[in-house]
Formats: sequence, structure tokens, C-alpha cells
Amino acid sequence: MSGSNSSDASLARGPDLSARSAGATAPDELLGLTVHTLPQAGDALATMQRSRRGRWQMLGLLLVCAAPVIASYGTYYVSRPEGRRNFGELIEPQRPLPATLRATSPDGAPHLLDELRGQWLLVSAAGGACADNCRNNLYLQRQLRESMGRDKDRMDWVWLVTDDAPLPADIGPALAQATVLRAPQQEVQQWLAPAEGHALDEHVYVVDPQGNWMMRFPARLDRAGAARAKRDLERLLRASSSWDKAGREPLEPR
Repeated sequence: MSGSNSSDASLARGPDLSARSAGATAPDELLGLTVHTLPQAGDALATMQRSRRGRWQMLGLLLVCAAPVIASYGTYYVSRPEGRRNFGELIEPQRPLPATLRATSPDGAPHLLDELRGQWLLVSAAGGACADNCRNNLYLQRQLRESMGRDKDRMDWVWLVTDDAPLPADIGPALAQATVLRAPQQEVQQWLAPAEGHALDEHVYVVDPQGNWMMRFPARLDRAGAARAKRDLERLLRASSSWDKAGREPLEPR
């Protein structure tokens, strides 16, 4: 009987001892391990917050980099000074350069006037004989460009010859750095226009790099007026400094 009780006791203890010796884990311990390995909600939320914060930081960096260009466009196109602060007359609405207006260089090579885009332009228009108004404007156009100093390469001076008359030989050397193109007067006048009571050849016209005629200086500009015109040009160049760069592709025959 004592042997039987001993065997029963051994059997009762047997499963527990064998489980311990095999390294098995109690049910409570298994449940605890399973829960421990699941992703924690707090960790996922922190990851989402870091990702969202990173996107905002990247957007902020892009805005900081773009701010000077945005401000420059805003200064020129939105917050330009009112007309009473300018010497030149602002043209509203601006008139875009005619994309299909054909012109020729003095050597007869064909061009489109649209090729002039890409730089600030000081434009005068007159017949080839180039009388007093024409010569005065060409002189002041050259002087105004030179007075821009290091910004002068952002500006070109243009003479639109509005008839077929030959150009005077004596002004040829002075035009070495000018852009001279022949274009019919009737078509030029569909783009540029003088002030009331004045002729087309009495003014110097300002065109922006996008090809928009946007300012007209008073008729028969003199040296005192040119000094005031210079201040207008300096303001325009300063307002467009972050998006308008010097230089333009040379005009190619069309």
C-alpha cells in the first residue's frame, strides 16, 4: 500500500517536474510574452508626429529659399510705386510685345521683334534719317544704360527704324552696342504709342524682360530729365533683381 501511495505521489508530481526540466513556461508567462511583442500605440503616434514635423520643416525650408524671388515678383508686379512717384508714365494695362511682328537688321537679315525678350529695353522709334529728336534719344539711351553700372548688362537700347531711309553714316560708330531693327511704323504703333499731342519719335519707351511695354518717359527728354529717368530705372532693376538675370541670346536671323 505504501508503494501504491508512493507511485501515485510520483505520478502527481511527474508532470510538473518534467515541464520544469524541459524549460516550459507557465500560461501566465506565455500571455505576458505575447503582449510584450505587439507594437505600442504610443510608439506609432510618435513616429507619425516626427514624420509630420519633418514635412513641415521641409516646407518651411522651401518657403525660406523661395521668399526672395516671391518678394521680388510681388514688388515689381503687385506693389510697384504709384505713378506720382515716378518720372516716367506707367502704362496700364501693359502692352505685350507683338510676337509675330517682323523686322530686319541693317544688313537685311530677318528677325521677329519677339526676340528682344529677356532684357530690360530702352526703345526709341524714328525714321532712318534720324533727325534731332532721334539723335537726342539715342544719345540718352546709351548714357542711361551706361549709368546703370554693373547692372547695365541687364539692359539693352534699341532703335526701331520705321522706314526704309538709309542710316546716317556719322552715327554708325555710336550704334555699335545698340540693337537696330527696321520695322513698319504702322505695326510699331500698334505696340508703342506717344503721349497725346506728341509724335512716336519724341519719347523713350521702357520694356520689361517679359516683353511688356510698361513705361514712357516724357517727350523730348533732356539731360535733367534723364537724371530723373535714371532713378526710375534703378528702382525697376532693383525690384526685379532676383528673377531678371543679365544677358540674352544673340539675335539670330529668321
